[in-house]
Amino acid sequence: MSSASSRSNGDPIDDALAAATAAVSALIVAVGAANPVVVLDGRSGAGKSSLARRLVASWPLRGRVQLVALDDIYPGWDGLDAGSVYARETVLTPHAKGGVGVWERWDWERGERAEAHAVDPSLPLVIEGAGALTPETARLADVSVWVEAPSPSRKHRALDRDGDTYRPHWERWAAQEEQHLAAHDPVSLATIVVRVP
Repeated sequence: MSSASSRSNGDPIDDALAAATAAVSALIVAVGAANPVVVLDGRSGAGKSSLARRLVASWPLRGRVQLVALDDIYPGWDGLDAGSVYARETVLTPHAKGGVGVWERWDWERGERAEAHAVDPSLPLVIEGAGALTPETARLADVSVWVEAPSPSRKHRALDRDGDTYRPHWERWAAQEEQHLAAHDPVSLATIVVRVP
């Protein structure tokens, strides 16, 4: 007998992400909706983006799926909470009401909103980012995911990925994540908690 979660390539991070993809996919299928909404949250470097990309690449239902990353929405380095609210108001709420959502990408270099993107309410939606899972967004999600990883691993991955751009802002961003955890307790709102080494 074989399954995605039982095949190992010797890379513990890859194995954890493969198992998480399989587990979340099973929950999506169990929802039984044509356009389910998945909200993925977790601290910086935990593996949210990697999991979201894998999930979209191996989407368990027919047709296309939309992916919105909060990294494209946060209004700058102090914008974790504002980005979460903006995503809820412009993406998740319209999708839940059957309306087209429209969000504008944040241009990090210019410090302003840029081109607009539409979200089709008839298609499934995956939204991922730190701060994504709150009591309000949990009510709009069919499947909510918290991605957990040890602090040293997270920091190594995040700084390895974004290097000198992120390094000066690590503590500043981490403080906003702590505020999000204290205010919203996203772990308790998650349908599933996945762990990445």
